[in-house]
Amino acid sequence: MRDVTDSIPTTVDVVLPCLDEAGALPWVLGRIPEGWRAVVVDNGSTDGSAEIARTLGATVVHEARRGFGAACHAGLLAARAEYVCFCDCDGSLDPGLLAPFVREVAAGDADLVLGRRRTTARGAWPPHARAGNLALSRMLRRRTGLRLHDLGPLRAARRAPLLALGVADRRSGYPLEMVVRAADAGWRVREHDVPYLPRTGRSKVTGTWRGTWQAVRDMRAVLALPPGPPLPATTADAR
Repeated sequence: MRDVTDSIPTTVDVVLPCLDEAGALPWVLGRIPEGWRAVVVDNGSTDGSAEIARTLGATVVHEARRGFGAACHAGLLAARAEYVCFCDCDGSLDPGLLAPFVREVAAGDADLVLGRRRTTARGAWPPHARAGNLALSRMLRRRTGLRLHDLGPLRAARRAPLLALGVADRRSGYPLEMVVRAADAGWRVREHDVPYLPRTGRSKVTGTWRGTWQAVRDMRAVLALPPGPPLPATTADAR
């Protein structure tokens, strides 16, 4: 685990949706800040990812229903810490960068903090995936007024308010719906640049035009949802 000397909360769970990420897991789990808990949600891996994660000290949750949102939400339900973070498990993002995100939420300066991906190498972010993300960011702005540039998976918030948002999508629209519902609830959403690295292995979504188009379709459906009831960022978990 990575040692973080700054004063940050230690009651943090990091949700890592995982589908055949055996090659990336050692690096990703090695970057989790000291004292935080890694919750790896295995979404049907066949390469031994779950066993590797468990050996490396992570809590492993199994989610049989395929879908990025299904895996993320299973991890959120399994989390027990006050603060919950999300990070891809493919080595494209450093979970150690979540420390200042959590600090910002804990200080009361933001309710949801997102990472804006900045590529560090050619090919790290395929042009079709980047174009889709840009289009969705513009649609999000029209729908919510939020001036975000990315809908990336690196993010941090408090667990109980996240659950209270009632995010329903269980596919590619999950991360967008989280932001939409947060905006409807009047949350303060912040965005910070983070380096985006070449992923380990092939992307299951943005690695193909078909996968990207399906993700865009899921997210367009989310943007068509009517505004939900206002939910304060301090709403307690009713479960």
